[in-house]
Amino acid sequence: MAIELNCRRLICPMPVIRVQDQIKTLKPGNQLSVSCTDPGVRNDIPAWCRVHGHIVNLIEENDGEIVVTLTVGQS
Repeated sequence: MAIELNCRRLICPMPVIRVQDQIKTLKPGNQLSVSCTDPGVRNDIPAWCRVHGHIVNLIEENDGEIVVTLTVGQS
């Protein structure tokens, strides 16, 4: 089961900052599901994850909402 993070109606850079803050509370292997409405997160969150050693499992879009599911890495 993934931890859910609501980043709807937030614009860059807030979704990434919220992801960063949430990941600090999680352990490697935990999953985080982030719901967003800013289309920039399709690129921003995966780029941040690559830099910090986290894995993007899935990016889904439905009716203007983007859900990014990731696995926390060792960082």
